[in-house]
Amino acid sequence: MSGETPQDRAQDRAPEPAQEQGPDVDPDSRLGEALEQVDATAEPGLAEELEQEAAREQAAVVEESGQRWRDALRRATSGGWAVALGAIVLAVLAGSILIVVTDEKVQAAAPYFFARPADTLAAVGQAVGGAYSALFQGAVYNFGADTFAQGIKPLTQTLANATPLIAAGLGVALAFRAGLFNIGGQGQMLMAATAAGWIGFGVTGLPFPLHLLIALVAGVAAGALWAGIAGLLKARTGAHEVIVTIMLNYVAFYLLSYLLSTPGLMQAPGSAYPKTPPMQDSAVLPSLLGSEYNLDWGFVLALLAVVGVWWLLNRSSTGFAFRAVGENPKAARVAGIDVPRTTVLVMLVAGGLVGLAGAQQVLGTVTSGFSTDIDAGIGFDAITVALLGGSSPWGVLGAGILFGGFKAGGSAMQAAEGIPIEIVLVVQSLIVLFIAAPPLVRAVFRLPQPERTPRRRESRRDRRRAAGAQGAGEGQA
Repeated sequence: MSGETPQDRAQDRAPEPAQEQGPDVDPDSRLGEALEQVDATAEPGLAEELEQEAAREQAAVVEESGQRWRDALRRATSGGWAVALGAIVLAVLAGSILIVVTDEKVQAAAPYFFARPADTLAAVGQAVGGAYSALFQGAVYNFGADTFAQGIKPLTQTLANATPLIAAGLGVALAFRAGLFNIGGQGQMLMAATAAGWIGFGVTGLPFPLHLLIALVAGVAAGALWAGIAGLLKARTGAHEVIVTIMLNYVAFYLLSYLLSTPGLMQAPGSAYPKTPPMQDSAVLPSLLGSEYNLDWGFVLALLAVVGVWWLLNRSSTGFAFRAVGENPKAARVAGIDVPRTTVLVMLVAGGLVGLAGAQQVLGTVTSGFSTDIDAGIGFDAITVALLGGSSPWGVLGAGILFGGFKAGGSAMQAAEGIPIEIVLVVQSLIVLFIAAPPLVRAVFRLPQPERTPRRRESRRDRRRAAGAQGAGEGQA
């Protein structure tokens, strides 16, 4: 038309606003395959949940800045290890404050701080420096030892303390990866100790390797079956695994108490105390570095368990099923994974790992006979280890060694500096507190938010090319 203005013609050529679309999902991914298989009309609730999960993954995608080193630094500091390290630093700083507050020399110098501040600062430095120096020498290396063999004895004690924590932490971490909360480590350890201990002192006539192997297998099997009860109830009835495992802890404790207090069952003959007889020599884990060290071959078994769990989670189809159920059980069910069977299998494997810790306790750490306190709180400490390790096998290994060092060095710190060992427990508790609040740690240290799939930032040239291709397509149409 002759009366048409350039503005009118521009409006006619302007593209219509695009309709609202769902999140952009890779069709080859597990989530994309699940979305394709779901009928939105028949199962609207499941389709909506999968779309929300895809939207969360899309929201986690961040654009790269185009600067290689900056992007690499952001990816490195956005991982879970950075949060774990920040939690440890904050907990140590809080422990330093407690050391300063409870130190007698600091308390004596504090009243005249404004008159002579150097005295107070010197007392603070001596208190904190002396405490952590004693902690290091009690957990890693004793610089005052006469020989190197004596100097590394604290390190071997740290590894000995870490051995059951690593095995039990793997059991808790594996359940975490599958979306389950295995809080029944105490009961699984007690049942494993009962089975392994009964084989260790009750079966006679077996040679050394065979006797030890049977006792270890019995302990692992007992822990697996005890955790499998919770997995079976979860799969068949929907009972929450937290409630079931807590109740099973009490059942295991009182069952072992009955066995230990009844003559003729597990109580040592002629003893009035609820304690078992000592383990036979053929069922005891041999020393790893010699009789002067407390470290036994249980540490090697724990390392093999770390490698095995890593392979299971990252290199096997069973581990993929574990992780898929942990990410989204409904999507895993749509993808063809038997969720109830996977739940039972996860708890069996997790209980077996915790059972390895219980067997190592009675066959390596406490071979003179055990009582109901054989778990030594390891079943609950394993939860802390799994959280600090980010439910990763290698993270659990590092966290177990760290907490083993806290346990070994805490006693040395108390003996050398007179600092209450409860401060070490406070530091461990604060680590859990900060691990449970990643946004707080990221805010304190200004860490970037975690990202999943970084993508390259679109340049102006790319946008012009895309606009030109769109205009050419419209012109052909």
